[in-house]
Amino acid sequence: MGLLFVFDMDDVLYDYDWRVRMNGLRDLTGHDFTELRRRWWNDEGEWAAEAGHWPDGESYLTAWTAAIGTEVDTDVWLANRGSAMTVRPEALAAVARARELGRVTLLTNNGPLVGENLSTLAPELVPLFGVEHLRSSSYYGARKPDPRVFENVLREYDEPAEHTFFADDMAVNVEGARSVGITSYLYGDAAGLLAAVEDFASARAAR
Repeated sequence: MGLLFVFDMDDVLYDYDWRVRMNGLRDLTGHDFTELRRRWWNDEGEWAAEAGHWPDGESYLTAWTAAIGTEVDTDVWLANRGSAMTVRPEALAAVARARELGRVTLLTNNGPLVGENLSTLAPELVPLFGVEHLRSSSYYGARKPDPRVFENVLREYDEPAEHTFFADDMAVNVEGARSVGITSYLYGDAAGLLAAVEDFASARAAR
């Protein structure tokens, strides 16, 4: 067994400005933020999608369209999502170091449409993770901070919690990972992330 490093995407590896995304959707649909939340960004919509309710991007977009009431094709939907993302090169350097020390994988709370298109939305991650390790929570059938999503990651990679590191910008998600025994880092900055990766690997090597 080796080491497994699990990274969140938004506000860890990328700046994510949800206001840019919502403003873009407002222009596409005619709905303001409050109405978009009422129609989709709730337990029956986006949070259900992140937990695997819809099996693929096509069924997700069909449900999204029905809820929002405006047809937006896949390319436009993805372009709007991507417009809110700006890569953090210094954070990617921490991923590159983690890859030298073990295996790396992505775990982002997103539905299957994002999950199936992460290589398009986040092309900078492909050389580091490989396409097959760019995964949304929907792939695992649960969303952070549900402990089940972390348990499913451990099962997928056949690694024990004590050999696994997780980084996220939300304290509740960090606590979810810690609840199953995963060493977790609450993202502060790229330098802190790199130090946490190094500390985790050093601690395991010393055992």
